[in-house]
Amino acid sequence: MVDFEFTEDQKIFREAVREFLSKHLAPIWDKIDEEHRIPTDLIYRMGEQGFFGIPVPEEYGGQGGDFVSAAIAVEEVAYHDPSVAVAVYTLLNNAWPFILSLYGTDEAKQTILPLVGNGRGFFGIASTEPHGGSDVAGTRTRAERRGDKYVVNGEKIFISGVREVMEQLELGGWYLITRTGTPESRHKGISGFAFIGNNRGVKPEGLEYSILNTIGRHGISTGMLTFKDVEIPANMLVGQENRGFYYAMEGFTLARILVAAANIGAARWGLEQAIEWARNRRMYAEEKPISSFQGVSFPIAEAAMELEAARLLVYEAAWMADRIYIKKEPGLKPKDLNFYSASAKLKAVQTSFKVLSTAMMVFGANSYVKETNIARSFIGALSYYVGAEGAQNIMKYIIAREIIGREYVK
Repeated sequence: MVDFEFTEDQKIFREAVREFLSKHLAPIWDKIDEEHRIPTDLIYRMGEQGFFGIPVPEEYGGQGGDFVSAAIAVEEVAYHDPSVAVAVYTLLNNAWPFILSLYGTDEAKQTILPLVGNGRGFFGIASTEPHGGSDVAGTRTRAERRGDKYVVNGEKIFISGVREVMEQLELGGWYLITRTGTPESRHKGISGFAFIGNNRGVKPEGLEYSILNTIGRHGISTGMLTFKDVEIPANMLVGQENRGFYYAMEGFTLARILVAAANIGAARWGLEQAIEWARNRRMYAEEKPISSFQGVSFPIAEAAMELEAARLLVYEAAWMADRIYIKKEPGLKPKDLNFYSASAKLKAVQTSFKVLSTAMMVFGANSYVKETNIARSFIGALSYYVGAEGAQNIMKYIIAREIIGREYVK
């Protein structure tokens, strides 16, 4: 039997999240986008309310929750900030801290995770390089072992949270993907590190950063990291050397579910805006609402249908993640999540783009001014349509590989 109900705890959690966000985020989200900055005190408050490290065990400073609850939180954050900037901040600080809790050393976990959980720290992902985004196995940033440390050289780009880590928070860093094997070893020569870019004002020598001038999703920064003989303690290696690619793939699989949740949250907001505008916008001598025209009402109907389908797929993926990682059901493995995660991300992003495009068409020229805020949400969602946690064609490749067979899809 298929049960479409959340648990009582999850329902209570959603209501608490909504109450908090309606007071502290919804009134200022457009200001956050305009000023290109999430207020530090808002991040702290969200940490106190349990928005971060939701699936991370309590022993490491997390909330001891599950991925369905994390998806609920991210969806609601995106609804209350449909530019998805604060939602991106939230999803990163749930997926990647969980990977660290699984595979990191005790020292790395105890140093980073409690501060992420209470909102004073950040832990995201640093994988993309200037030569190519989706080719993680082609990483050129290199880490060489020298005694009790690794020395890193290379560049990372399109990294979320650079300003927040380097200028706002007490502590922050990323799951840093580097090459420790030969270039020919591809994915078998990749290692991951719990790299700390800022520890209470102390920053590694040789690390340089810059902020990119993005067209949207302005609240959370997107930047570039340059490593010039940057030293990382050996105890910050995540899992085994040359196995980092596999841990990263697990991280991306989990992050994609939360990316999908962010997209349905923003789309839900956009759909409501379109409905309200269609009801109240009137034309011609009869003062008919524009919703009376099928050219307006039918696209809204289609958008609502697509959004409901996407939402069900997102929560099915989150439920599957909980069966694998939280409940640890026998017979299930992390790879069993690949189809659901990629499908949720593909569908949710496509749907968000469609819903928000529909909203812009319903608003017409009024969508092209900042005051209606429709364009802020559209451009924010666009960032996931063109990439981030894997481009749309990468999701199709993963799905095809899972249903046809890896040996048949190269």
